[in-house]
Parts: sequence; C-alpha cells; structure tokens
Amino acid sequence: MNKSESKYFNTAIKMDISFLELLEEKDFEYITVKEICKKAGVNRSTFYLHYETVADLLSESVEYINKHFLDYMKINSIDFASKLHDCPLEELNLITPQYLTPYLSYIKEHKSIFRTTVKNAGVLNLDKSYSAMFKYIITPIMDRFKIPQERRNYIMSFYISGLMAIISEWLKDDCKDSIEEVIKIIEDCVLPDNKGKWRSL
Repeated sequence: MNKSESKYFNTAIKMDISFLELLEEKDFEYITVKEICKKAGVNRSTFYLHYETVADLLSESVEYINKHFLDYMKINSIDFASKLHDCPLEELNLITPQYLTPYLSYIKEHKSIFRTTVKNAGVLNLDKSYSAMFKYIITPIMDRFKIPQERRNYIMSFYISGLMAIISEWLKDDCKDSIEEVIKIIEDCVLPDNKGKWRSL
C-alpha cells in the first residue's frame, strides 16, 4: 500500500470511529455528515470522496467492527469451521473459557464500540453477522448432532439472544464483574451434559 492509499484508509477509519462514537450519543437518523466530519477532523468533500450517504458509512462501520474483532482474535472463521466437521463430538462445546475468554476480553477492552453495537443492533444490521456465524460455525455443529431443520432457527435465536442479553447487562455495569465470573454465568445458563452435548439441543 502506498502513502496515498494509506492516508485514504486511515481517513476512512477515523470516520468509522467518529460515527460509532456519535451513535453512542444519538440515534442513527439524527447523525449528520457535518457532525461526522467535525468529529473526524475532515471536510465534507473528503466524506463524499469515501461515501455517498451516511448509510454507506454505517455499512463500512459494521465491517470495521467485524474486521477489528477478527484481527484481535486472530481467527479465520472458515478454517475454524472446517475443523468442526471432523473433531470429536465432545469438542463441539464452544461455551468454554478457551473460546469465551478472548471474546469477553475484546469486549471489555472495546466497551465503547460494543455498547454502541448493542444499542444499535438493528441499525447496524448485526443479524447479518449472526447469519454468517450460523452458516460457518453453528450449522456444522447442528449437522453433527443431527438437529432437525425445523428446530434450528429457534435454537439459534435462543443462544444468540441469551448470550447478547448477558453481555448487554455486563456492558451496562461497565464490565465491572470479572471475565471469569461472566464465563461462569454463561456456563450456568448453557450447561453441557457429560457427553459434551448442549442440554437444550
């Protein structure tokens, strides 16, 4: 990447971050290009060099959050998911400290971004992120356990909504409880039996 490209992408990141900060202060429909530019320290022409509308910036901000998270976790979801087809069934329990600790650590270190995403889940189209997780990670697990197709959407909604509810409560209290305590709460809510299979499945 040359200097010009680097400057272009750095400016885009500044606008992503400024937009997410504004989302903490007000609803999406009330955020203006002028406010974004002022917070990011850029002019309107720079904004329109990158985006046609604030909605375009919204879409890119979701990608920024997801990429930032994956970079932090150093996870390639497709490679990870490919292992789910062959590993022993007892290893298919993802509700363990091994998987939850880095996830919760990231949330705690980036509380501002996650408070914004939880508050604006509908606006940020987070259901698309969940759909990707369903496709690449949860679907292979359900296949291995031979879960009937007609039950899958209900089960997925239960687990995602439950996990997000716990995280939302944690964020409301500024992540004061330890990561270990939050993991214990999640494990108590989603407790695998001695075969490694989720009880509610």
